[in-house]
Amino acid sequence: MTPPATPAAPLTVAAVQADPVPGDVAGNATTAARLTGRAVAEGARVVVLPELFLPAYHLPTLAADPAGTDLAAAGDGTVDDARLDPLRAAARDGAAVVVVGAAVRHPDGRRTVSALVVDRSGVARAAYDKQQLWGDERELFQPGRRGATLLVDDWRFGLGICYDGCFPEHARAAAADGAHGYLCPSGYLTGSAHRRDLYYAARALDNTMFVVFANAVDGVDPWRFNGGAAVYDPQGRPLARGADTGEDVLVAVLDPAVLADTRAEHSMLADLPADAGATRAALRG
Repeated sequence: MTPPATPAAPLTVAAVQADPVPGDVAGNATTAARLTGRAVAEGARVVVLPELFLPAYHLPTLAADPAGTDLAAAGDGTVDDARLDPLRAAARDGAAVVVVGAAVRHPDGRRTVSALVVDRSGVARAAYDKQQLWGDERELFQPGRRGATLLVDDWRFGLGICYDGCFPEHARAAAADGAHGYLCPSGYLTGSAHRRDLYYAARALDNTMFVVFANAVDGVDPWRFNGGAAVYDPQGRPLARGADTGEDVLVAVLDPAVLADTRAEHSMLADLPADAGATRAALRG
């Protein structure tokens, strides 16, 4: 695997941890706009908010009111919903790209856990649908059918959502597509801090790429979340990390020189063999 060209300039990003209100898409979009404004004020040009942030990750509410919680995607993936207007304005006014979790209804009837991307012109698109559904999500949603790479200037970012990041192959597929980073809106429950902090640092080191991990925090019973939003460098070290409780915006600079130096010193992507142990011998002890 040949790593892609290194971006020319640094990029400032933000990983958000926040506590949305179940079912209140309009109110949560306003909160997302406020948090985007805060991130932009600190220099961020890419802002990542948690999984299902717009309706909130609260499965009983998502089951009871799909019409109220879901956003409708057009055939080209765009989402035109007046409830998103404050967030669209924040992205446009701040010249920022915003990645935020949503429940999306597609023209073919599929309902997905999605990463909505609001670009710098304020256009919202259902950019990526979660491929690895977790637990009871399978009763409400269908899995995504493909991966996705987001281009921001000359930076390339793979998109993942929460449980996707538990599978090394998912982030590796992004790296194989030339990703310099991996953006992960997530919803980790209280009690999972060890796994939360291990998975995304590992995905960074596995693929010598930056990882931006956003997470829900606090929440409404029985869904309590543990924050810890973070930005990891290509060796899996946190450039910024939030506490386990409380709203926060974690801002960090992605330095292309760090990316290049790490990939030169730790050349796993370039050295990946065609058969990484798939052909195996059976031994008796």
